[in-house]
Amino acid sequence: MEQSFLRIMEDSIRRNWELAALTDYKGTTFQYKEIARKIAKLHILFEAAGIEKGDKIALVGKNSSNWAVVFIATLGYGAVIVPILHEFKPESVHHIVNHCEAKLLFAGEAVWENLNPSSMIHLGAIYSIDTFELLHTTDERNRQAIENLNLKFGEKYPKSFGREDVVFHHDEPDELALISYTSGTTSASKGVMLPYRTLWSNYMFAKEVLPDITVGSNVVSLLPMAHMYGMAFEFLFEFGQGSHVFFLTRTPSPKVIFEAFQEIRPDIIISVPLIIEKIYRKQIQPVIDRPAIKALLKLPVIDATITDRIRSTLVDAFGGKFIEVIIGGAAFNRETEDFFKRMKFPYTVGYGMTECGPIISYAPWSGHVLHSCGKVAPRMEIRIDSPSPSEIPGEIQVRGTNVMLGYYKNEAATREAFTEDGWMKTGDMGVLDPEGNLFIKGRCKTMILGASGQNIYPEEIEDMINSWNLVSESLVIDAGNGKLHALIYPDFDVADKTGVDLAQLGALMEQNRVSLNASLPAYSQIGKIKIMTEEFEKTPKRSIKRFLYQVTKE
Repeated sequence: MEQSFLRIMEDSIRRNWELAALTDYKGTTFQYKEIARKIAKLHILFEAAGIEKGDKIALVGKNSSNWAVVFIATLGYGAVIVPILHEFKPESVHHIVNHCEAKLLFAGEAVWENLNPSSMIHLGAIYSIDTFELLHTTDERNRQAIENLNLKFGEKYPKSFGREDVVFHHDEPDELALISYTSGTTSASKGVMLPYRTLWSNYMFAKEVLPDITVGSNVVSLLPMAHMYGMAFEFLFEFGQGSHVFFLTRTPSPKVIFEAFQEIRPDIIISVPLIIEKIYRKQIQPVIDRPAIKALLKLPVIDATITDRIRSTLVDAFGGKFIEVIIGGAAFNRETEDFFKRMKFPYTVGYGMTECGPIISYAPWSGHVLHSCGKVAPRMEIRIDSPSPSEIPGEIQVRGTNVMLGYYKNEAATREAFTEDGWMKTGDMGVLDPEGNLFIKGRCKTMILGASGQNIYPEEIEDMINSWNLVSESLVIDAGNGKLHALIYPDFDVADKTGVDLAQLGALMEQNRVSLNASLPAYSQIGKIKIMTEEFEKTPKRSIKRFLYQVTKE
């Protein structure tokens, strides 16, 4: 079998030429042939701007059809795409663009307003994602290229632009396709290098396990495409299948999502737990909180009529047409999951990470075991670093086609990520039951998943908090519902010497919190500070026992 991701994209465009491909929800719909024309024009632009194969092109903005066009056009040209989360602060965007040495940057208007072009030293030009107009350039070739684009397009395709003109770069399995940055700060940026085999294998996985998602199927893109989960399974897979992707252009609140589901009626739903839990609380909780229903649910055996009624309400809340809801990216609330399973709701939970682009394990809802993350995905292997992998939790380690090449310009981090015998260390703890189902038991890493799929690294925020006056140490925790809280143990000795009492400490820390949030993206801002009167419990290595301070989510 040919392992060419770009051949899949080519073939889909040709095969589905007249069909709807991408829609900006409540806005314009583009057919596959229109996407192909946009890509062809960008290829002319890249060539005129002096972009060579292997050069980096950065992309930062909200999900949109044009975002998708830039993504496919970059890969189709043979350049390397660097997607950046639009919620990163300008300083973080500057750093990533410089670190990857991007030659071009495509930016959404809202992001562009706050960028400083002179801070990005390798860029030849910045273009608008929204309009493709030239926003800034240091190279006159870019101005001439955009001004003469339509003329050059007509010269290259004098008769017409047709299916046969869709010709993309010939990709090799281990060739670098994409660099995904797991963080935006200068101190902790790690650019995950993903080759074409990773994109191909994740596409093939989805095709193998979701054969009913095909030509004409609908999907609502809820998650940020700058992260692999949304990119792989709400965009690339569906585009390769000839499906129709609807990009939410507004913040994915429960109200907006519910409205989109009712109108679009998606055939598959990809989500993080928080979104599902919010819809559950808004649409289902009021039904099951009725006294009569609540009493019936307490019975060991529930009447089938009640089960059917609740399941029907759940299914309708998600559009009523979907094959299953696939949940990933963070732990699913156990109480909610137990209820979904009891109602026989078609959901499943998968497991993955950016470094695998992202899939590691999955099971279809009909075979999903409660509280598990499914079984190892095709072309992947899982082992547990434990003397008894089915009973004693150990680090989950993986190898296979999906695994990254390493971290860009960071050989030390790359070496640290792999064992001596070539397995990648996930940083997560788990067990494998005798049937091969994976159960996550905890995290070696402390990454928190934001409400819309953003990666939040608490140590980065803790570093900032620990620099505050009168702070001894701190802990940033996931308080549920997309909220972060900071637990702070003050330097009471210094406070006593300077005459600062507990009330004053609280007021001072609140001022600091407001100031800190001004420098953080909205999704990683601190909602509340709690002053700890006793030092955090530590391990023998003097690390805080984080698990003792996690909030139980309701």
